[in-house]
Amino acid sequence: MRFSGTVSRGIRLPIIKKGDDLEKIVSETIVKASECDGFKLNDKDVVAITESIVARSQGNYATIDQIAKDINDKFDSDTIGVIFPIYSRNRFAILLKGIARAHKKIVLMFSYPSDEVGNALLTYDELDKKGINPYSDVLTLKEYRDLFGYVKHQFTGVDYIDYYQELVKEQGTEVEIIFANQPKTILNYTKEVLACDIHTRVRTKRILKENGATKVYGLDDILTKSVDGSGFNSLYGLLGSNKATEDSVKLFPNNGQALCENVQKIIYEKTGKLLEVMVYGDGAFKDPVGKIWELADPVVCPFSTSGLKGTPNELKLKFLADNEFKNLKGDELKEAIKNSIKQKDSNLVGKMASEGTTPRQITDLIGSLCDLTSGSGDKGTPVVLVQGYFDNYTNE
Repeated sequence: MRFSGTVSRGIRLPIIKKGDDLEKIVSETIVKASECDGFKLNDKDVVAITESIVARSQGNYATIDQIAKDINDKFDSDTIGVIFPIYSRNRFAILLKGIARAHKKIVLMFSYPSDEVGNALLTYDELDKKGINPYSDVLTLKEYRDLFGYVKHQFTGVDYIDYYQELVKEQGTEVEIIFANQPKTILNYTKEVLACDIHTRVRTKRILKENGATKVYGLDDILTKSVDGSGFNSLYGLLGSNKATEDSVKLFPNNGQALCENVQKIIYEKTGKLLEVMVYGDGAFKDPVGKIWELADPVVCPFSTSGLKGTPNELKLKFLADNEFKNLKGDELKEAIKNSIKQKDSNLVGKMASEGTTPRQITDLIGSLCDLTSGSGDKGTPVVLVQGYFDNYTNE
């Protein structure tokens, strides 16, 4: 019998630059890795490509000035509200430079005690101690400092309030900082608003429009088409962007569906095996210490081949062992469970035997696994090969 199940394997690639033939590089490297490292490729193996190298090969970049021009063209007032930014030097700081460059004044509204993805300014215990209700209380910068002082991020050592304030001032722009969690609060300061949240952006923009905002855009509305030769993302705009240099960002890849399908085709032609292919960004998981949700991209997986659609349809083996087959042991138990798997319904939604299995999209699960495998530092494995993901206890 086979003793190993799912295997996640980081694949080393050359450093990818603009214009590189990513389809060829990924396909040839996967085949070469299997030959050199002594593993076989199988149907339904998954090749996962990080969004970073897809965007880099596309040359999907934008400068601060290009961001500023698009924002300036969309807003009329010299003062705009910039609400719910995440606290990230990599994700938001460069965008803030471009936003500030487009206006004379920004009212910067922070959510608290943490941002949308869990980066904490404070804890709820600290709010409770000071008698602050985050659902209703609005704090000025002075009130915040008087109550809580200067608090640095647990991992980065950065005071993001001070850091963002100085970034805006460096662009020659006036900044007023407030802390609030109700989107409509910003309308007491300006009627033109840029919503910077990621996963709650649709609700935020709706609330602002319903309560009298005259201009409402989100980061997903900025650079949806090229500005002065910039890169762009037609679906997500600036969402999913990362710092490239001190005055530019790399955007989320604009189109990777053809890449996935062509990599699948090339590997099939070389090996006779039909692998699935996907592009992945941030995984969706929570750090138990820092409380940070990794998912700062708009989606985990923007592009994938058709075999990765849907959700898992799995039985909970420990449920079967503890209930239906509680009186069985050894080979008898093993065979009973195998037969249950072979005879399982094609749709187990709502069935007790599937209770506790992870109800998430397959691409979100595999993308999260791949993000943990590849890391974001110096591993040099921007492609991950996942094998055995679609196997179960019956596969020998």
